[in-house]
Amino acid sequence: MLDHLRQGDTIVVWKLDRLSRSLKDVLHIMERIETAGAGFRSLTEAIDTTTPAGRMMMQMVGSFAEFERAMIRERTSAGLALARSEGRIGGRRKKLNPKKRLEIAESVLSGRKSAAEMARLYEVSQPTVSRIIAEHRRKVGKGHAQQP
Repeated sequence: MLDHLRQGDTIVVWKLDRLSRSLKDVLHIMERIETAGAGFRSLTEAIDTTTPAGRMMMQMVGSFAEFERAMIRERTSAGLALARSEGRIGGRRKKLNPKKRLEIAESVLSGRKSAAEMARLYEVSQPTVSRIIAEHRRKVGKGHAQQP
């Protein structure tokens, strides 16, 4: 789009954050728009870069948008750290407990059951069974196999 701008064109976006997520990128894009002799308008913010006041407003809005993203990132990191300190690690719980995982690995490796049979029995995918077996082999190889 920026490569096709001509003198007098105007780029219109619904909201400034749809243009870019960082002030650096917004300023670079705005410089390209200005160099092409084009303008920029945001429909939800009062930004019209065809005027000096509009250019100043665009820079201020861009700065606040970047600040808001930084604050969200900071709050998210703090929340994750708190959750980890309370023993919550995120993500969903594993469908299979260690005992079931050991049973799957031993059944397949001993030849009593196939990977497909164990996948159906425990209602998991065959790639999950393959990962369980690989994990078991790594643990056994390191002398950490679990006993039921």
